[in-house]
Amino acid sequence: MSFPSLLLTFFLCLPACIGLAHADEAAVRRAVQGWIGPDNRIEAIAPAGFLDFYEVRVDGELFYIEPQGRYVVLGNVVDLKAGRNLTQERKAELSRIRFSDLPLELAAKQVKGKGRRVLATFEDPNCAYCRKLAQELEKLDDITVYTFLLPILSPDSEDKARAIWCAKDKGQAWRDWILNGKNPGTANGKTQCDAPLEKLKALGRKYNITGTPTIFLSDGMRIGGYAPAAQLEQALARAGKPKTQR
Repeated sequence: MSFPSLLLTFFLCLPACIGLAHADEAAVRRAVQGWIGPDNRIEAIAPAGFLDFYEVRVDGELFYIEPQGRYVVLGNVVDLKAGRNLTQERKAELSRIRFSDLPLELAAKQVKGKGRRVLATFEDPNCAYCRKLAQELEKLDDITVYTFLLPILSPDSEDKARAIWCAKDKGQAWRDWILNGKNPGTANGKTQCDAPLEKLKALGRKYNITGTPTIFLSDGMRIGGYAPAAQLEQALARAGKPKTQR
C-alpha cells in the first residue's frame, strides 16, 4: 500500500483504534509506526509549534498529530492572522542546504554586473520552464548564476548537456541555448570532452531534485520551479550576500 493510502487509513482509523489519554512523544511514535507499517520509516517527530501538535515526517511527507494520538492533520496549516503557510515554510526550511557545499566547479557560470548576488540552478536543456526562468533572470542585474546541468527529462538531454559543458565558455553556451536555441555544436559529430554528467545526476539525487528548474539561494533556501523576476528579487534580498563566493 502506498504511503498516501496508508495516511488515509491512519486518518480514518486512528480515532477508533487508539485510546491514548495523555500520549507523549514516544507513545505518538509507537502509534504512528503501528499504522504506517514497518516498510515506512519515521524520519522525525518534534513539537509543531502550534496547538501542542507534533510534526511527523515520513518518507519526505509532513503531517501533524495531536498529543493524545487521536487526530491527524493532513495538508497545509495556515496562520490566517499572520498570512503564513506554516507547512510550506517548514518544508522550505527542511529542504535548505549549505550553499558553500555546492561543487561550483561543476556549474556553468554567468555574471551580470558586479555579480554580488548569487544563486544556483539545476536545469535540463529540454526544460520549457527553464527557458522561462532564463527570460526572468535576464531582467536581473548584479547577479552571479551557477547552472548545474541536470539531464533528466528527455533521451537527448545528455547530448545537449554534454555539448554545452564542452563549449569553451560554458555559461555563454548555456545562455545561447536556453534563450535562443543556439546549439554549441560538436566536433566531427561527437562532443570531444569528458563531461561530468554522472556526477551532476548524483548531485541531483543528493539534494532530492526531481524536477527542473530548481533554484537555491545563497542562504541555502530552495525554490522549486520557475519564479518570476519580482519573486526572485524578493528572495535574493532576503537571502543576502554569501560570505564566500567562487
